[in-house]
Amino acid sequence: MKACIDIGGTKVAVSLNSGRDRDLVARRSEPTAVTGNNDALALQVMRMVDAASAEAGVDAASVQTAGVSSAGPFVMVDGRIELASPNICGGMAGPARGLPNDWRTALLEAPLAMRFARVRVENDCVAALEAERRWGALQDVDHCAYVTWSTGIGTGLCVDGRVLRGKNGNAGHAGHMFVSDNDDALCGCGNIGDVEALVAGNAVARRFGADAASLLQRAQANDKDAAGKVDGMCRVLGRMLYDLIVSLDLQRISLGGSVFWNNRDYLLPRLRSHIVGHLPALTDGCELVAAGLGSRVGDYAALALVD
Repeated sequence: MKACIDIGGTKVAVSLNSGRDRDLVARRSEPTAVTGNNDALALQVMRMVDAASAEAGVDAASVQTAGVSSAGPFVMVDGRIELASPNICGGMAGPARGLPNDWRTALLEAPLAMRFARVRVENDCVAALEAERRWGALQDVDHCAYVTWSTGIGTGLCVDGRVLRGKNGNAGHAGHMFVSDNDDALCGCGNIGDVEALVAGNAVARRFGADAASLLQRAQANDKDAAGKVDGMCRVLGRMLYDLIVSLDLQRISLGGSVFWNNRDYLLPRLRSHIVGHLPALTDGCELVAAGLGSRVGDYAALALVD
């Protein structure tokens, strides 16, 4: 059995794979640990793997391979990945963000490497990109990206058939591009006015006084105020997508994440409107599509790392 671990700013999901096809068993999900010492997340993951093993009826000690698809950014400490995630580590932006810890990083790879014989950790959007290229909407596409619109904003990038990773595995953090001087848009990373601070799921309540699900529900019920706010969010994210396309000459972008996926029919044409017709020499021939793996892209992202 292999452990498939998906770490996000809101939840951690763990499941097991026997190596047969894409079957995932004993799946469980919990809110991401953000209290206690900065090894709390790693301890949570290992406890969940043990519980999944018990449910599957296998000896937990026999689960020796782990694929970890995790929200970033990453920092390298003694050759091991630690998380410097704005939605997990409260010490990055300080008390104004409201996270109940003062962590600058969360331990991850080092504790897991003591538990598992083989551990592969990748940024969640890089892992999702690999899954989408293998089984989803990006199959046979050499110039592409996966973008999540969820608790945060992230991307996985592929050019000339090569997945981009960068010096610490952080290539694709386009959600932290500066796009505004809006002083009510504080990102968990400490930036004011980046894409994530303006449109991510965790930014909506702070900026507009309603969670993303409620705001989008009202917009789709023809509430003009809510629709105007959502259109503004689509303009910000649409411009980020445009920037990716013209910078990397992409063929296709696959979109997922809870904010997008749960409202994809409403959001997709609005995002496309910020691409189509803008500098056609670069944007023609690039399409925006919903993730082929749907709401399970996170599960399959982790599997893609060990399959």
